[in-house]
Amino acid sequence: MSVGEALAAFNAAHDGAGGIVSFLGKVRPEGGVRALELTHYEPLTLPGMQDLAEKARERFDLAGVLAWHRIGVMTPAEAIVLVATAARHRRNAFEAADFLMDHLKSAAWLWKRERRDDGWHWIEARDQDHEDLARWN
Repeated sequence: MSVGEALAAFNAAHDGAGGIVSFLGKVRPEGGVRALELTHYEPLTLPGMQDLAEKARERFDLAGVLAWHRIGVMTPAEAIVLVATAARHRRNAFEAADFLMDHLKSAAWLWKRERRDDGWHWIEARDQDHEDLARWN
């Protein structure tokens, strides 16, 4: 399913929502990145993402949550993650999407590495990613 198809289906499923917010994260080509690889530990990934979606649903009074994350090897400009939230009020939808992305960026069950001209390099969450996550506590 494409990003457009996923968003269209999500929108159709939540036609009573006052607002739907979406975020699409893509592989950045900066720093000589040729590819990005994401791996995961399957027994933790799906339950973890379902739990995160439920926390967002409850905290922000959402009508729906879409959290779609690719694994495998991707090249610059390809989609990595799609998050969409549906709520009665726009502010809840915006904040929930931000909450989800802050968690996926630094507290997810995914491991990332980049391939540059000099080989593969593991990617760790930045200090800013941890600060972004901490504001939700």
